[in-house]
Amino acid sequence: MPLSFRELQEQLQASWGREHGAGCGDFDLLMVPSLTMDPAQLALVTGAHHYEERQLFSLMRLRDPGVRVVYVTSKLLPELVVDAVLELMPGVPTSHARRRLHLFDTDDGSARPLTEKLLERPALLGRIRELLRPGRSFMTCYVVTELEKALSERLQVPLLGTDPALGYWGTKAGSRELFARCGVPHPPGTGLARSLEDLAEAITDLWEAHPDLGGCVVKLNEGFSGEGNARLAFPPLELAGLSRAERVGRLRQAIDSLPMPASGWQELVSRQGALAEAWLEGGEEIRSPSVQGTIHPGGEVEVLSTHEQILGGAGGQTYLGCCFPAAEPYRVALMEHGLAVGQALAAEGALERFGVDFIARRFGDHWDLQAIEVNLRQGGTTHPFMALRAITAGCLEPATGLFLSPTGQPLHYRATDNLSDPRLRGLMPVDLVDIVAEAGLHYDPARLQGSVFHLLGCLSEFGKLGMTCIGRDPEQAAAVYRSTVAELLAGAGARSGEANGQPDR
Repeated sequence: MPLSFRELQEQLQASWGREHGAGCGDFDLLMVPSLTMDPAQLALVTGAHHYEERQLFSLMRLRDPGVRVVYVTSKLLPELVVDAVLELMPGVPTSHARRRLHLFDTDDGSARPLTEKLLERPALLGRIRELLRPGRSFMTCYVVTELEKALSERLQVPLLGTDPALGYWGTKAGSRELFARCGVPHPPGTGLARSLEDLAEAITDLWEAHPDLGGCVVKLNEGFSGEGNARLAFPPLELAGLSRAERVGRLRQAIDSLPMPASGWQELVSRQGALAEAWLEGGEEIRSPSVQGTIHPGGEVEVLSTHEQILGGAGGQTYLGCCFPAAEPYRVALMEHGLAVGQALAAEGALERFGVDFIARRFGDHWDLQAIEVNLRQGGTTHPFMALRAITAGCLEPATGLFLSPTGQPLHYRATDNLSDPRLRGLMPVDLVDIVAEAGLHYDPARLQGSVFHLLGCLSEFGKLGMTCIGRDPEQAAAVYRSTVAELLAGAGARSGEANGQPDR
C-alpha cells in the first residue's frame, strides 16, 4: 500500500538536509524547482519559468561522491548553463559530478507550475522513479503546496519541506502570531480581513489605536517578494476630524486606489485575506534586513545567514537583490530572533528553509528591529548564499554571523536576480561566458573575489540576468558588482556593434 505524505517524511534522515561538509551521506536528491504560486502574482515575474535555474547551485551537493542528483525543469537546460555551475565546484572533477547528475524536462514552457506539468506526465515520472533508490532518496522544492505533496506521494519519495497543511505559519497573519508567541518585536497591525469593507474597518481600528501613525502597509496574506504589498498614507485622508463611520468610508475609498502590484488584487482579498501593519517611519536611517535558517529532520534549527535586502519598484516593496551579511550592529540580534522563530516553527512540525524579514531603524546609536513576515520557502537570498558556500568551501561563524573562507578571511557579496538592460537582449549564454572570460569577471578563488551568474535562460529573450558578486569586504563586493555591470554592458554593446557591421571602438 502506498505511504502517505507524513509516513514518507518519517523516512527523512537528519544528515540529508545538511548542504555543507563532506561525507553527508549516500543518497539521491530529486530537485523540483517549481514556482508554484498564485498565477496573478507569478505573472509579475519576468521570465518566471527560467527561475527554475536558480536552484542549480544545489548541484554543489555533488561534491560528495555518494550523492546523485536528478534535476527537473520545464524546458531542457542548455549544457553550457549546467556546466557553468559544475565548473565552480571545488574538490571534485566536473566529469565525475556530471556522471552523477541526471537532467529531465517536461518540454513545456507554458506559464504553469512545473509540478503541475510533471503530474500530467506519468511516463516521465516513471523514468524518474526508476533512477531513485528506494529508502535512499528524497526531494526538495522551492515551495511546498498541495501539488508538491501530491508529487511526493505519486513518486513515493519523501519531500524535505514543510507540509502545506502548516502553510498558515508562512502567511502574513501566521507570521504575526509567531512573533507574538516568540516575543519577537513587530509593528502594530490588524487581524485578517476577507473583504474590502472589513479591511477598511480593521484599518480604522489601527488608526484609532495609533492616531500618530503616518500610514500603514496593506498586505495580501499570501503575497511574496513584496508584490502583494501597498502603502496607504493617512495624512492626506484627514481622518482626525471624522466620525467612525466617516473614517471607515474614507478608508474604503482609499483602498480602491491602492498601488498594489498584483493585478486583480481585490479578488485575492476574498480568497487569501489581507491585513494592515503600521508603516514604520522615523529614525536617521531605515534598512530591510533578514535572517535565513533551516529546520533539519528531527527538529534541529540551523541559522544559515543574514542579509540586507535591496527593495524597489513603484511602492518600494519589491525585492530586487541583497547584500551579505547584515550590518554588524544588529546581525547577532537577527540571528537570535531567527533561531527563536525557527524553534517555534519546528515545534509546529515545519521542515527545511525559512526566513524572517525585518525593518531596522536607527535612532542615534541604537537600532530598532521590527519583524514583518516569515517565509516558509526558499527565497531570493537562498541561492546567492548557496553559491558562496559551495564555491568557497567556507562556513558561517555562529558567534559573529560572518562567513569565513577556509583561510579565515571574511567574505561578503552583493546579489541580484534583476540585472535588466535592453542591451543584454539577444545575448546567448555563450556570449556571456566570452564576456566574463575576456573581462576577468569570474570568481577567482586565489583572490577571493569575482562574480558568479544565474538565470542565463532569461538573457537572450528578456535582457535579464542574475549574479552574485563576492569580495573580502562590503566595499569590495560593491565594487565588483559595479565593475561587473559596466563590463557586461560594454561587452554587450561591443557585440551589438560588431553584429551591425560597426567597428569596435
